[in-house]
Formats: sequence, structure tokens, C-alpha cells
Amino acid sequence: MICSAYRLRNRSAMWMMSTVLLGMLAVFSLSAHGQTLQEKIKNHQPVVVGTEDDYRPFEFVENGKPAGLDNELFQLLKAEAKFDLRQEIIPWTGLLAGVSSGKYDAAVTGALINQERMKAFDFAMPVAANMHFYLKRKNDTSITGIKDLSGKTVGVQSGSVLLARLPELEKMIAKTGGKMGKVVQYASYPEAYQDLANGRVDYVVNGEINLLGVMAERPGVFEMGQPVVETPSYVGWPVKKGNKEMLDYLNNFLRTVRANGKLEELQKKWLKTSFKNLPEHVEPNF
Repeated sequence: MICSAYRLRNRSAMWMMSTVLLGMLAVFSLSAHGQTLQEKIKNHQPVVVGTEDDYRPFEFVENGKPAGLDNELFQLLKAEAKFDLRQEIIPWTGLLAGVSSGKYDAAVTGALINQERMKAFDFAMPVAANMHFYLKRKNDTSITGIKDLSGKTVGVQSGSVLLARLPELEKMIAKTGGKMGKVVQYASYPEAYQDLANGRVDYVVNGEINLLGVMAERPGVFEMGQPVVETPSYVGWPVKKGNKEMLDYLNNFLRTVRANGKLEELQKKWLKTSFKNLPEHVEPNF
């Protein structure tokens, strides 16, 4: 059985408590505001997207300036926009709820796509794929494989797809005769990595892209282990449910940067890899 130790802040706690409620809120918001993309443009109203403030290498703030894959893609999007397109950079805690409520027309963020999120949001075509692994301290010789995770304490971001997919890891551990240990949830992954370095948790689970970046930033501190899921997740931008005009606009932009090679260029720059055969639509099986 998975235990959870909650931090003071919870990553999208409202979404985790009730996906159905958010879905209802999205529908209500769309009808209440009645503002499609074209109507906003016609009425000279700003179109606003939200971006997370600390999710390397997809988006983060460095030396006071936005950086990362999604922030560079947003700059390309803004450069070609013929209307007032704005960006708000905020913590993950309020990002998905802001899209669902209509505060933001979309989130240009590295959100992993799963079935539960697709009940509350529409997703633009993915910008990356991401397999999930565990990260341990490099000097921790007690962990050499999945079987050694039995009873160990794991860190994961609250409200994340990784948290939702932990039952897959629990089954993998059970097959080796072990049991899942305590799960500690964090408002952001940098906190989890710090606790891992300090020995407060035994391992952290996250996407390969993110973990490679962490190891590059702190060489000799961490080591990536084995996959903790059987299939990769896809990373896409969530849009308010039913906002087809905004979804189509983002998809048309992404088709363009796929076709002209710009997306692949930015993937290599920020993710240190590229994805040539990403699907246009994702039907996750988890």
C-alpha cells in the first residue's frame, strides 16, 4: 500500500481531489465567459497562457529571464501572433486550475498527458516523449535495481503524472517479493532532489529528460537507475476543455515548427535529444 507524506504546498491539489469538478468548472467557464479565441481578438482582449516557473529543462527562470524549451517556443509563438498574446509565469500549484477556470487560455508547459487529465483538458500535439526512471544518490550502494527499492522512501512531485503512475512501480517491486515504501510528495522537483542529496528520501522518480539535466547540473551526486514504468509519457500543452479555436491555433503552430525543423533544434538544445515521430494525438493507456 502506498503511503503519502504531504508538504505544506500541494501541486495542483484541487485537480487531484476532483478531476470531475475541474471538468465541470471548465465547461461552466467556457459558457460563462463565452470568449473564443477569435472573439477575444475581435474584442481586443488579451489571450493569456500560463507557464510554470521551475520545471527544467522545459521551463524555468534563470538570471531573471525565462529559459527552457517551452519558453523559447512561446517566443516563436508570440513573434508570429497577430493579436495580444501574453504570458504569465507562475508556480505549478495554480497552473492547471487556472487553465480549467478560464484564467488562462492554455498552459505552455511540460505537462505529461494521461487519461485523468484528458477528462479535464484538451492537449495540443506533444512536444516530447519522456520515459520515467528512478534517481538515487551515486554513493548509495544499497540500490542496484528495482528489487532494492522495497521499503525505501521515494520522492515525487505532488499532482504529477509520476505520482499517478506509482502503482506501476509498486507492482514491479511486488514482483521481486518486496513492498512499496513511503511516498513523500513535493511542491516542486528541486525540493525533492535536495532531500535526496541530503538523505531524507532514498530515491526520486521523474522523466529521463529531467533526470539527465539534474545529473548534468550536479555531476557525481546522482545516478539514474532503471525505468519505473513500462511505457513512456508524452509531454503536451493543456488547453481549456472545449476551446477548439485555441487548440487548433497551437496545433497549427506546432505543425509549422515540426515541419521547419525548429522544434527538433530546440529539443536538442534543451532536452539533449530529439523526437522525430511524435504522434499528433495521444491516447494514453494509463
